[in-house]
Amino acid sequence: MRGLQSIPRSLDPAIIPLLGDDEPSRSVRASNAADDDQLLDAYSRSVTAVAEQVSPAVVFIEISKKVDTPKGAREVSGSGSGFIFTPDGLIITNSHVVNAATRITVTLEDGRSFAASAIGDDPDADIAVLRIDADKLPTVTLGQSQNVRVGQLVIAIGNPFGFQCTVTAGVVSALGRSLRANTGRLMDDVIQTDAALNPGNSGGPLLNSRAEVIGVNTAIIGGAQGICFATAIGSVKATVVELLQHGRVRRARLGIAGENTPLSRRVVRHFDLGIASALRVTAVESGSPAVDAGVQAGDLIIGLDGRPVSGFDDMHRLLSHDRVGKPLEMIVIRRAQRLALTVTPHERA
Repeated sequence: MRGLQSIPRSLDPAIIPLLGDDEPSRSVRASNAADDDQLLDAYSRSVTAVAEQVSPAVVFIEISKKVDTPKGAREVSGSGSGFIFTPDGLIITNSHVVNAATRITVTLEDGRSFAASAIGDDPDADIAVLRIDADKLPTVTLGQSQNVRVGQLVIAIGNPFGFQCTVTAGVVSALGRSLRANTGRLMDDVIQTDAALNPGNSGGPLLNSRAEVIGVNTAIIGGAQGICFATAIGSVKATVVELLQHGRVRRARLGIAGENTPLSRRVVRHFDLGIASALRVTAVESGSPAVDAGVQAGDLIIGLDGRPVSGFDDMHRLLSHDRVGKPLEMIVIRRAQRLALTVTPHERA
């Protein structure tokens, strides 16, 4: 057998320059350090500029509300953040910060405090709009959701644990996340960030390096590090418009109760479906749009308005305010038959 070839004692001198030197020269190290300093300085200037520009428009919100306990009703307090978006005192915050509050107090960065009233509140989107009686207030600039990119610098400003105008920075970790509101409804178009958030940051702005609000800080995952969420500004704007115009967000309703249910492979193959689950109707409300359409308990809803329905979350997404009073085609499976029904949603009370 041939033995292993020995490693040569020396390399061809012509090869050595190709391999390079592990240890950079002193001039290279100095150049790299200078580049790093410039990058850090630019980063610091961006965060500092955003904080100085936006902090005056970020507010501290304190609330009181009554809650029922085994020993009777008692008053509890809470706090959160918000930001002024019109000079005459309109403020955006989270619904869970102010929902059911009997008293709302807003404190500005300059120390002035005002009693606030709720103009509109949407727990399903976790967005609320407040008003304070003041004018010529500092305001934020609202950005555009479509301009947000994964990896970009973001700055969060809020009042964690009551520490007013606390600034943290990070990056956009992911886009298009979904998050469930306290009502159980799914919120889409959620930004994930590693900018540190804590209790009290809720309702504060998430900003880009141009000091534009790109999201409303909403939630954290307890026990995790660097996994925080903000509702994207596009969804926030749509909700705020509805709240200002109607005091609530109008949504369509069908009047059914149901449950998500998996579909057997035989059913999927037989009807050539692109989904593996459906919404099974368990009950139909008397006098509802579903009754008028002929929907029955036991029906499997697999489509609405040309879109697939694999469960309640899909149905909720489709039942937006622009479908109120609009006849829609609903596709159901009933006892091995595929049926097309026409349903006209009503506005949800």
